Amino acid sequence: MAVTPTPGQREYVCEKRTEGRASGGLGSYGPGNFYLEDWMRILTMLIALVGLVGNSEVLWLLGFRIQRNPFSVYILNLAAADALFLCCAFLRSLDHFASFFYFSYMALCFVTYTSSSVGLSLLTAISTERCLSVLFPIWYRCHRPKHTSAAVCAGLWTIGVLIWLLVVFFVYVREHGHDSCYLGYVIPVVWFSLLTCVLFVSSLTLLLRVQCSSQRRQPPRLYLLVLLNVLVFQLCGLAPGMEIATGLFGTYFMPFWMPWLLGCVNSSANPFIYFFLGRQRNKRREPLRVLLQRVLADDQEMGRKSGDIPHTSTLETSS
Repeated sequence: MAVTPTPGQREYVCEKRTEGRASGGLGSYGPGNFYLEDWMRILTMLIALVGLVGNSEVLWLLGFRIQRNPFSVYILNLAAADALFLCCAFLRSLDHFASFFYFSYMALCFVTYTSSSVGLSLLTAISTERCLSVLFPIWYRCHRPKHTSAAVCAGLWTIGVLIWLLVVFFVYVREHGHDSCYLGYVIPVVWFSLLTCVLFVSSLTLLLRVQCSSQRRQPPRLYLLVLLNVLVFQLCGLAPGMEIATGLFGTYFMPFWMPWLLGCVNSSANPFIYFFLGRQRNKRREPLRVLLQRVLADDQEMGRKSGDIPHTSTLETSS
């Protein structure tokens, strides 16, 4: 979740840009005139471009080349949310140098924060569903509705849009004082805190389950995929969310560019995790479609080989 700047912060940044251009500093991008923030913005743009390529490949494969199953529906929507965030982060970093998007600033922020919130929600849903499939395998296999994944994804996108519509209403439209603005910032913070707690509990439960099963056999790639996604989020995704929470009290513990950089790393890492886990040691080079399909089907295949109920019930064949 990226940091939402207040109107006062935006005016401060604009003033600094104006002062920098007038004095030959920020905005006068000649040799020796780049500051640390400028280099970090360039790094953010590069990471965003790499992440866009990776997530676009995942979207293409899951959308047109690989038969979907309940888990791939989540991955497809997660890749879409990550791609939207990376695109907006690239444009925001580009705007730092050229100020192209002055009149569309609010729309760009809205798409950015919505996609970031939906990405966290989808990651929480993935981890929670994997946890339920491990704890209650028979119930999960028999009572899970067929189109649960699609319904959950549609609901999370709707909630994400509604939350940030409320933020826009209370912070930018209503503007009836400090209480209204405060309420606008509290809503996404509460949602972020709730999702983070659920994600932590479900991922910890899944980690303990994988640790126990790994003593008897190698854990499924699908479980490792979820755990690695959660680990990357904890390393790169928690700090931006904590930044917006502390910003409610007027304190910021990191530079303004850092949440964007960490968010881009978080959104760009997922495709590399998919393809890395799909590799086999005895095969040097395989199509990306095969790697991704192996990761998504690995849980079901291992269940058929071992005859273990928790593994056979964690992935249905259609959604």
